[in-house]
Amino acid sequence: MSDAPPMITLADPASYAEAVREAVGASAAYYADGTSALDDDAYDRLVRGIEAYEQAHPDEVLPDSPTGKVAGGAVVGDVPHTVPMLSLDNVFKPEQLAGWVTSLERRLGRQVAAWSVEPKLDGLAVSARYRGGRLVQLVTRGDGTAGEDVSHAIGTVVGLPERLAEPVTVELRGEVMMTAEQFTQACDKRRAHDGTTFANPRSAAAGTLRAQDRAYTCELTFFAYGALPLPPQDDSELAARLRELPHSQIMEWVAGQGVRTTAVTAVAGVVAADLAGVQERIEQIAALRAELPFGIDGIVVKCDLAGDQAQAGFGTRAPRWAVAYKLPATEKITKLLAVEWNTGRTGVIAPRAVLEPVELDGSTVTYATLHNVADITRRGLMLGDSVVVYKAGDVIPRVEAPVVHLRTGDERPIEFPQVCPSCGDGIDTSQERWRCVRGRACRASASITYAVGRDQLDIEGLADSRILQLLDAGLIADFADLFFLTREQLLPLDRMGEVSSDNLLAAIEQAKTRPLSRVFCALGVRGTGRSMSRRIARHFATMEAIRAADAEAIQGVEGIGPEKAPVVMAELAALGPLIDKLVKAGVTMTEPGAVPPVLAGQGPDPVGHALSDDVPALPLAGMSVVVTGAMSGPLEALSRNEVNELVERAGGKASSSVSAKTSLLVAGEKAGSKRTKAEALGVRIVTPEEFADLVAAFR
Repeated sequence: MSDAPPMITLADPASYAEAVREAVGASAAYYADGTSALDDDAYDRLVRGIEAYEQAHPDEVLPDSPTGKVAGGAVVGDVPHTVPMLSLDNVFKPEQLAGWVTSLERRLGRQVAAWSVEPKLDGLAVSARYRGGRLVQLVTRGDGTAGEDVSHAIGTVVGLPERLAEPVTVELRGEVMMTAEQFTQACDKRRAHDGTTFANPRSAAAGTLRAQDRAYTCELTFFAYGALPLPPQDDSELAARLRELPHSQIMEWVAGQGVRTTAVTAVAGVVAADLAGVQERIEQIAALRAELPFGIDGIVVKCDLAGDQAQAGFGTRAPRWAVAYKLPATEKITKLLAVEWNTGRTGVIAPRAVLEPVELDGSTVTYATLHNVADITRRGLMLGDSVVVYKAGDVIPRVEAPVVHLRTGDERPIEFPQVCPSCGDGIDTSQERWRCVRGRACRASASITYAVGRDQLDIEGLADSRILQLLDAGLIADFADLFFLTREQLLPLDRMGEVSSDNLLAAIEQAKTRPLSRVFCALGVRGTGRSMSRRIARHFATMEAIRAADAEAIQGVEGIGPEKAPVVMAELAALGPLIDKLVKAGVTMTEPGAVPPVLAGQGPDPVGHALSDDVPALPLAGMSVVVTGAMSGPLEALSRNEVNELVERAGGKASSSVSAKTSLLVAGEKAGSKRTKAEALGVRIVTPEEFADLVAAFR
């Protein structure tokens, strides 16, 4: 496989000229108000294609070509920069980074003593000028030599104080962007104003920074990445320090002035001694990307020492001592071709976006989440829209927003279903999530298939075809009816001999012994899954206690808030007849090892559970545990759900993703990015064998 990054292939002068026109136009639109017709990845592919054509045809280079120019040559500012604000060259793979390091060290004639590694923030570069400690001017990067004065934005940018801690004169450089929360707020304000929304945080930040006559104000965030003497010829003590200190120490000083830097984030800049350390940090930042509250599109690697930077010098477009290691795109623009409507096993009617296929974060995306009718309405989506599709890590792709300025007038409204797409019956539209009026009965086979699955009741021999056969014969209407089946009822069925009937009945009888957590999960209560079902069962210990709980008591379960609690209560009420049948059938309604919320004669603990001196200390009490990779040793035969059940029995909380709240990672073979992320966060990591020893008493 070639190490060359993907690009658009240009075959002749006409296609080259059109590519130059498109690239310059897209760049001009982006830097003007953020309304580019191309996403970042598409623009980069186009420019790489232009560069390749120009290398092969040096006599045909057009004067307005974007190559070798800051901002693609599309922006001209009227405020000269004290020192040029250049772009960065890009690499895309470890081999390319190693090649860049080798070239730089060959230029220096020695190894680089220290490397600074920082996230590359997905925003707009600006210069903030302070005089006597007071912010007096904000200037965009523009074409690198001059930018646009956007000082009107002073006071609306979080992390950029109007006064520094010291009364110094200095120029700070950094990135202005929108966090995910700020983007949501900005979209709400714009939608309330004119009914449209922003396409993505980057374009929203670009337009907001320049806007002077909007009827509403949107908040932005600043992260500094450098500091310069002001003016450049300043001979003060501070200026001398800024010229001589390592980059990492300059950033510490900047943070001390009250300016926001990445030091306050999970992807803080670090100093690495060698290429191996650089690559390790790159992998750590990449693993954390999906959970960051702001966008990054790469990692910046630069010489940390001022002497190395000075000796390496600058090219016409970029410094020779720094490079951007670009990460795969998590956001693309594509077409919304159609919307499909499907009824789930609980009767919820969910829309799914059908997209023009697009390569995103290493995979081809053709479908994306739309959530519900209210979500479609809020976003103002139409069939035929150019839409922003977002995907990060293992997250299911979702449609973010329409790119309104790309509409042609041919777009059509999305038609909402008038009847259930599964059974044709009516639709309950009283809540945001529409449901078939028949509820679970609409998709009885799907509900039963889910209930008897391995991670729920685990009834072997009950395939989908057999469930449909039992439904068609009128022997069952829900999964509780399975526990009342008799040998005489099964034998007349097609392909059900004595052995098959006896085996199925034995499997059903065995399912009666499953713990409460499995039974509760089999119910398919909306808003709960395997992990939440385990937490509910551990918290209440019995089905009787769960059904007796009010909304306040249910909120005592971690992860259930004031919005979800009433939904759980309503679901349990609706499932009452089904639960009663399960009780009558003798299905287990208790969780082994769990203690009911209150026992007679004993006072409750702070979370409402009974206190007892006989209850042993649990080895994972209060710990959030993530299990990843292939299990081995004593855990080899267990499914992932069974290992998570083991975590819960030992007092821990099983989680599917690593975060700063994770206490322990059980890392089996091929643990992958979760192990990398845990290492970056300093999370304790154990092998499956070590974990098995830790919870041996609960296996």
